[in-house]
Formats: sequence, structure tokens, C-alpha cells
Amino acid sequence: MQPTPKITITQVAAEAGVSTATAGRVLGGYGYASGDVAAKVQAAARKLGYKPNTLARSLVTGRSQTIGVVAADIDNAFYARVLRGIGDVARSQGFGVILTNSDENLEREQEAVQLLLEKRVDGLILAPCEVQGSAHLHSLIAGGCPMVQIDRAAYDLAADSVTVDNRGAAREAVDHLLKAGHRRIGIIAELERLETGSLEKFVRQGAYDPMKGETLYPSWQRLLGYLDAHRHAGIQVDLHLIRRAGAYSSEAARQETVQLLQGPDRPTAVFAADGTMAHGVMQALADLHVQVPQQLSIVCFDDLDWMQFMQPAITSVHQPVHRIGSMAAELLLARIAGDASVPKHNVLEARLNIRDSVGPPA
Repeated sequence: MQPTPKITITQVAAEAGVSTATAGRVLGGYGYASGDVAAKVQAAARKLGYKPNTLARSLVTGRSQTIGVVAADIDNAFYARVLRGIGDVARSQGFGVILTNSDENLEREQEAVQLLLEKRVDGLILAPCEVQGSAHLHSLIAGGCPMVQIDRAAYDLAADSVTVDNRGAAREAVDHLLKAGHRRIGIIAELERLETGSLEKFVRQGAYDPMKGETLYPSWQRLLGYLDAHRHAGIQVDLHLIRRAGAYSSEAARQETVQLLQGPDRPTAVFAADGTMAHGVMQALADLHVQVPQQLSIVCFDDLDWMQFMQPAITSVHQPVHRIGSMAAELLLARIAGDASVPKHNVLEARLNIRDSVGPPA
């Protein structure tokens, strides 16, 4: 079969009875053309089946009508829902979305950013691997590329951000367990990176001396919420109950949970600090034949679909994931359109969905 000949802008111009330059202005979205002329050109383009050359148009307008997204982990349901929010807003304003993945690896993030720049995206939305602000991101902003951070934020970057009140939501979740009578509450968290000091030092400081956590990674912010709840209740924290998976791995979370529950003086409740940790915790409970909530109470951060359909249904923290994406896209498109105001750091509220996985201590 012979390929269908590509319709050119010259053919569209001839069909509409205008010059090629006029047809180019109308179809490229730049310059001026009267309403009648624009309507003729657009009608001719539809009739002939003209497809615009977006690369050529971007060379003229300086815009590709696309935005790039660097997700930390495409497999994570959190990013799938965030991307839906980004896509809904971008599509409504005539923008496309190119998605890449960093796997929480700085080198891969750098590669992803470079790839998107080569694709001439008009701006970037990303979950930064480093919360201290990497050199390549500083260079990106200095070069005039608009950027919005999601999930975590490097506050020394001159870039907008959309995050969640991880600390407050975790505090509420753990407080729910404390009010149910639990005094030995385990936490299973990723806790992969800590810029300075040790886990023991961090816990000691967070448990007895409130510290700021805005520039920490989300799992460390949620650990602070765990410590806050204990401090407010006047309960000393047992370091043995804080289990550090060290990676976004459900298998690592499963192993930590098994060790926690098979050790001496096991907890009566467990707080899983994200959806991946929750998956590992639930696998461990199945392996050990632990009944929820009769033998162990559970609260999870991230309200994933399967948590509603478990028996019993899992009490969990719901993040406004679609709104994270849609707000990030709105901020980015405003920057692309010329908004030059100071960076905006938006912290959204999460809510605790109380279900059936919390009971009194066994």
C-alpha cells in the first residue's frame, strides 16, 4: 500500500484562498488573522485532513504545547493518579504531556530532564530526587525553563511546589491508634535518605524537641508525625518499633514487618507510611496468619483502592492526588504564560478515612 501523501500548508492555503503565510499564522497560532479568514483556513484544514508540524511550529512560536513530567516511580499508584490530574488540566488548555521516570535515582533524573529538554517541552513537573536542590535543576531554572515540584520540595529552588501535609496527616493517623488504647505502635517506613546524623539521633530530637520538617523527604516527615503524636500523648518512643525499609520496596517492608512481629514485646498496632509499605505489611500479616484488628490494628498512609475492599477494610490516609496533579499543571501553565510572581509552595491537607482495621489492643 502506498502511504497517503501528507497535506501541506500550501495546499490548505490554496483551498482557503489565502496566502501560505496567512494560513501559517492561523494554523500555528501566532500573528493576526481576521475571524472570517481564520474560519476559512480552519475549515480547509479539516476538509483536507491537514496535520500540523508541531516541531516546525515550535521553531516559529518558541512553544511546543507540551509539558514534561518526571515521576519518581511510574509503577506507584500515587503517580498514576497525579498524572491524571496533570493530563486533565493540560488537555483542557491544548497541551500534551510527556512522561518519564527517575526511579528515585539522581542520574536517571538528570537523563530524564535532558531528554525532555531535547523534546522542547515548555515546562517541567517533577518529584525531585534531592530535597536540597540539585545543580542541574538550578541550571534549568536559571535558563528560564518553568518548573513545578510535586510530592516533595527543594525550598532553595526558585520553583513552585505542590505537596501534602505529611506530618500532620501521620500525626492524626497515629493519634487515632493512641486513642484506641495502643501504646506500642510500630511504623514501617521507607526512610531511605537522611542528609545528616543517624536514625537514633533523628528520633531523639524529634521525640523531645520539635523540629521543622518541610525540607525532608515524605517518609521522614511522616516519621515526625509519628513522633509528634507520641510526644503529645506523653508516651516515650521505643526505637525498636521504628522499622526502616531503606527503599520503596514492598518486599523490604514485608521483611521488616515479619521481624517486628516475631521479635520480643511485639506491637499491638502498625502504621504503614505509604502504599508500597502497606502492601508489604499486609503480605507479612498473611504470611504470619495475623488477624486484623483482633490481633493487630493497622493504619496506612495512602488510600489505595484495594484497602476499601479488604476484610476488614483498612483505615487509611487519603491524599488529594488528583488535585496535586491538577494544581501543579495550573501553576506550570501560568508560568509558561508569563507569570513571574514569587514561587508558591502549596501544602494540601490529607484526610483520615476511618474503617474497620483498628480495634482495642489485643
